[in-house]
Amino acid sequence: MAYIEVLFGLIADTNQQEILTAELAEIGFESFMEDETFFRAYCPEESFSDYKLAEILALEGFKSIPKPSKKLIPDENWNANWESSYSDVVIDDSCRIRAPFHEPNPNIKFDLLIEPKMSFGTAHHETTAQMISLMLKADFKQKSVLDMGCGTAVLAVLACKMGAQTVVAIDNDSWAYENALENVKLNNCEGIKVIEGDASAIGNQKFDVILANINRNILLADMQFYAQAMPAGAKLFLSGFYVEDLPEIRKSAEKLAIHYQTHTVKNNWVAAEFSKS
Repeated sequence: MAYIEVLFGLIADTNQQEILTAELAEIGFESFMEDETFFRAYCPEESFSDYKLAEILALEGFKSIPKPSKKLIPDENWNANWESSYSDVVIDDSCRIRAPFHEPNPNIKFDLLIEPKMSFGTAHHETTAQMISLMLKADFKQKSVLDMGCGTAVLAVLACKMGAQTVVAIDNDSWAYENALENVKLNNCEGIKVIEGDASAIGNQKFDVILANINRNILLADMQFYAQAMPAGAKLFLSGFYVEDLPEIRKSAEKLAIHYQTHTVKNNWVAAEFSKS
């Protein structure tokens, strides 16, 4: 099968990229990739429509995105091109995120399988990679964990592999929800409960650890939900925002007795750890 590759410049707003990914999936796009320079979307040639693509890019939320380029990838080159360009990711020498076409590595402590149908949540992005790095330094044994805005559920899967007792993964995007279910099964983590919904789906549940890699505005809007779900001593890991956003994130958390502990920065993206007093 031949594919159309649509090549966008790097989209800095992770929420905008997630929404664009979901919109493109609705019109037939099947796979997505990103690196430090580009965001790529792939659609079977027979399903591709210039008109439908133009309709999406004309939406108010995407008007700031420069016009993408596109090219045809012939049938005979598709699998080779896709697999050779989609690399695995290793974080801190102990966590690897790979696709099903990558061979397993028994020397890696946590070798996670993520079906690369969406780019956000494969650890190619700085936010996911930093969240994983913070998680690897924490204790998840017998903990109750929430992965809020789970995307591919890679963080939920890692928490499961690190010994969490219960894991809940929530995302309000139906496409991400389906992808999360698939990845949970791929990693033999069927005990993870995947929910389609927003932060209100947390309800009265309490968690020892909450993971939220979303974006600044949603984190600020949902901080009250996180606080209500955190008993004393619970940890909160946040990412999806820039260095300049950290003071406001900290201020919002402090008002709810959630105290800043530490953070990391990569290419101006931040991942931060907090705890509830």
